[in-house]
Amino acid sequence: MSQSPMTRPEIAAGTLIDNRYIIQKLLGQGGLGRTYLAFDTRRFNEACVLKEFAPIGTGESGLEQYRNLFKREAKILHQLQHPQIPKFLACFEGDGRLFLVQEYVDGKTYSRLLGELQRQGRNFSEDEVIQWLKNLLPVLEYVHQHNIIHRDISPDNIMLPDGKDLPVLIDFGVGKQIADMNEGKSSNHQVTFVGKMSLVGKVGYAPREQISLGLCSASSDLYALGVTAIVLLTGRDPSLLMDQYSLEWNWRYYTYVSDEFAQVLDCMLADRPNKRYQTAREVIKDLERIGEPEVAISPPVILDDLPATVFNPEFQAMSAISQSYNQPGETIFSPSSLPANVQSGQIEQQQPSLQPGFIKHCQQELAYHIGPMANLIIEEILDENPYISPDQFVELIANQIPNFQAAFEFKKSLFS
Repeated sequence: MSQSPMTRPEIAAGTLIDNRYIIQKLLGQGGLGRTYLAFDTRRFNEACVLKEFAPIGTGESGLEQYRNLFKREAKILHQLQHPQIPKFLACFEGDGRLFLVQEYVDGKTYSRLLGELQRQGRNFSEDEVIQWLKNLLPVLEYVHQHNIIHRDISPDNIMLPDGKDLPVLIDFGVGKQIADMNEGKSSNHQVTFVGKMSLVGKVGYAPREQISLGLCSASSDLYALGVTAIVLLTGRDPSLLMDQYSLEWNWRYYTYVSDEFAQVLDCMLADRPNKRYQTAREVIKDLERIGEPEVAISPPVILDDLPATVFNPEFQAMSAISQSYNQPGETIFSPSSLPANVQSGQIEQQQPSLQPGFIKHCQQELAYHIGPMANLIIEEILDENPYISPDQFVELIANQIPNFQAAFEFKKSLFS
């Protein structure tokens, strides 16, 4: 009686497969089989990835069905020709096992890159993650156009090749049709979990409909990509970025990003599929808008009889905020008190001054949020920015408050 595929022992290093591939080491193992690093003897010992496909619980009776699905899926993967996807090289059967050969990517996963950054005391920045998304979303768009859903996007399955700038999406895991077939069986013991990985995605990264119902679409991949993005921004596991009672994301408490970018991420992370982005192109368009100035078209203004003093409503409003904290007897800075040569428009490097009363109030508010370090931080900001305006001053202070909502309330309390 022959063995079922997953009861077969791990292939030992040095074994020659198909009279061509020399096994070097085991790279990983999951519910669909094992993955090995191998050398291709017919391509000058070029490194490649050899995937042994052997679903857990599969006997000889079901192997023929899996073989047909495997070949069908392999044919689809063969059609994917993209520089940010490992090339599909071959598939074959030997000794009752099914094998798939793919290009080997020599580099680091984003899980590893994040760990290296954290040892330096930081996570990925907003700008870095935005650029990372812009580099990856066209890959997903290409994949989805071929009617393929990755289903397993996470920091472990995205790599940065050594010496390259563009990330690579790996481990498509010839799995959608095959996993669906496995999930349809009545016996639960035939669907197994390896760590946090099941046949339908990684818990924490895959959306609820994929984990619970086995349903997936392009929006499922976009959800998983959004989760990966907030993990890179916060350095925290997804389970620590979600409220355990409401099951709502609270990732904003652990990092500070612009409101525009936060809205994009929240849309990617929507619990209901119909509330998410439906295509990668939609996400790309919204990312491209971040940071773009809002251009207002207005009729030209003819400046005929204006006085020499330059009037700026924003300048006046922000000065009023600062002056409202001025103490009796203190000199109040205003445009009219400047020398005549400055009033005529020759302003050099000068901006609205900050009144001591306003600074003291800011210190008190900041200390409420971060403690006694507030005084030192404010002194440092003032030393580095001697001509800073009130609104810029408040913005820099707010950046020191790690909690996004608290930072928002801080700014609101000062400008209300």
